[in-house]
Amino acid sequence: MEPLIEEAELARKGAPTDAIAAPTGEAVKVETRRKSPTQIALARLRKDKVAVICACIFVFFVLIAIFAPLLAKLEGQDPTTLNQDLIDQYGYPTIAPNGEHWFGVEPRLGRDLFARWVYGARPSLIVAGSVTVVTTIVGVTVGLVAGFLGGWIDRILSWVIDFVLSLPYLLFAIAVPAALLAVFVGNSEAAGNDEVANVRFYSLILVLSFFGWASLARLIRGEVLTLREREFISAAKVLGVPTRKVLFKELLPNLVAPIVISVSMALPTYIVTEAGLTYLGVGLTEPTPSWGLTIYAAQNWYRADPLYLWIPVAAITILVLALSLLGDSIRDAFDPRTRR
Repeated sequence: MEPLIEEAELARKGAPTDAIAAPTGEAVKVETRRKSPTQIALARLRKDKVAVICACIFVFFVLIAIFAPLLAKLEGQDPTTLNQDLIDQYGYPTIAPNGEHWFGVEPRLGRDLFARWVYGARPSLIVAGSVTVVTTIVGVTVGLVAGFLGGWIDRILSWVIDFVLSLPYLLFAIAVPAALLAVFVGNSEAAGNDEVANVRFYSLILVLSFFGWASLARLIRGEVLTLREREFISAAKVLGVPTRKVLFKELLPNLVAPIVISVSMALPTYIVTEAGLTYLGVGLTEPTPSWGLTIYAAQNWYRADPLYLWIPVAAITILVLALSLLGDSIRDAFDPRTRR
């Protein structure tokens, strides 16, 4: 009779009675059911071999960017030294990749290609990472406020979102650096290369951040419009919970899936955008080491020196492909329709 009395007492207190009487295997299943959707998604990602490989590739490139000075020092070169003695009168390198220059030297200028390559990972990842962080914070905040408060605030913020999405970002990417140079540097022709490169670097982050948050804000707003009609939000309002706590304690945890998916998709997009704008001449400029700048400079030398072109192209391709596949795996892991 004692087990029955114990079960009755547990039932009176609201505790599940099957967790005590169930065998060990079923108890484990009960414990598994208590995991949050985020924990279940992360468990699925750990079992996904493609996701693990892609994450390792991404970490590899991040480590290259972090330890670029150490790697260049290990080779014994730097990205700015001009080795004119290794260039012939027509600008072609006179040496092939060797122990001193692992990827060879750059045509015309003679700079070490390996040092330029490892340092070139930095601006791509810094720009993409910075823009992703800024757009995520702004987009999530605007989407939360617009979707939850509604009324005239929602109408104004929705109008701002639509206005930003309607603007041609390429024209702004061309105009903003020139305007910032005029404001902070003055005469761009008299300014040094380092000053121009810094202004172009920060203006690129500014332009991409300005245009990147709106799409995420629209997505979050739509999710919040659905969630704010749920019972737990109504209960929080009845209990007098402050709006700030409702937004960031009740709604935000339920938006982890779309936010994580958006971030995983945004990173490869911004890497490609940075390289594309730099290739078009409206992104980064010398002397900043950049894969996009290397590709732009290598288009006239790709037959004479294929490594000059294909090394940065391969790096961008592998990194973007890995992040895209990782984003697909994250989307599948967080998708309730595919969760087992």
